[in-house]
Amino acid sequence: MAGGGGDRLVTGDAARREKKEWILTYVYLLIYVGLSSGQIFFNKWVLSSKEINFPYPVALTLLHMLFSSVLCFLITRVFKIVQVEQGMSSDIYIKSVIPIGAMFALTLWLGNSAYLYISVAFAQMLKAIMPVAVFILGVAAHLEVMSCRMFFIMFVISFGVVVASYGEVSISWVGVIYQMGGVIGEALRLIFMEIFVKKKGIKLNPISMMYYVSPCSVVCLFIPWLFLEKSKMDDTGSWNFPPVILVLNCVCTFALNMSVFLVISRTSALTIRVTGVVRDWVVVLLSSFIFIDTKLTPINLLGYVIAIAGVVAYNNHKLKPESSKIIDEESQETNASNSNNDEEIPLVSITRKA
Repeated sequence: MAGGGGDRLVTGDAARREKKEWILTYVYLLIYVGLSSGQIFFNKWVLSSKEINFPYPVALTLLHMLFSSVLCFLITRVFKIVQVEQGMSSDIYIKSVIPIGAMFALTLWLGNSAYLYISVAFAQMLKAIMPVAVFILGVAAHLEVMSCRMFFIMFVISFGVVVASYGEVSISWVGVIYQMGGVIGEALRLIFMEIFVKKKGIKLNPISMMYYVSPCSVVCLFIPWLFLEKSKMDDTGSWNFPPVILVLNCVCTFALNMSVFLVISRTSALTIRVTGVVRDWVVVLLSSFIFIDTKLTPINLLGYVIAIAGVVAYNNHKLKPESSKIIDEESQETNASNSNNDEEIPLVSITRKA
């Protein structure tokens, strides 16, 4: 009787812990969606000529990365709240970290520049082609394998983006080029990160990753800022960018980067991609109510639905091997735990008989 009550108590505690972990994971996902969507609107608001009117995307991105570099340095070196992992050699830094930092800078620069020419909704629609870019570059880097199914999925996504572009009321090809350049930059960054994790064998926590990558991004952004925007900012003289808004914008960017790593640490990189689909829908629909320059047409939405259907199919296709890998790892841990328990039970029994 007593034993049965104890078992029920243990089972109840386990169920409560599992429910708590489940709720906590979804809270992190909601935080990611909120921060990601909010940052997109925040950057558009800062860059827009009708709002803050700070039309310097390179400078804005440079400020984000400079803020992240200083904050990570304070956290790791001054206050020593987080310790930076060892094992980073100069060879790994040059061949892996610098390319990641450069592509990160390129992605943010071109992505923010696109908001000067196209609407937030259309920018998110163009981002739907991201899996195509990642897959093609993955095949070139021998990280992905071409198959008929994947070719069909890539075709569906591309077709959807073409239809969405055809339905855009006021299309700016300059904005499209900027956004597609950002997509390619992000795809390259993901490929470099995958190579870094799989082939270099160094695992970094979120703060350590930003500690190494942010300074590289600062250097990579400083050069184009010097040649493209510095003279314009000097000619303008003064610009209306309140310090409070500037700091808040940088803090939001840093928090977003941390939330991405936090979600991945609790779930997986695939979960970020799936959650990103939800985020895109939120941004597309809300932007039509928030910004005057966003007008959604039926063809627009039809193309986006087709593209998102292809993205969902891509995520499902990638989910199966990843889920199998996680299940295998959990099974191995469970078997190891059971093996240890089996070894302990006879020892207790022998002691009692003696």
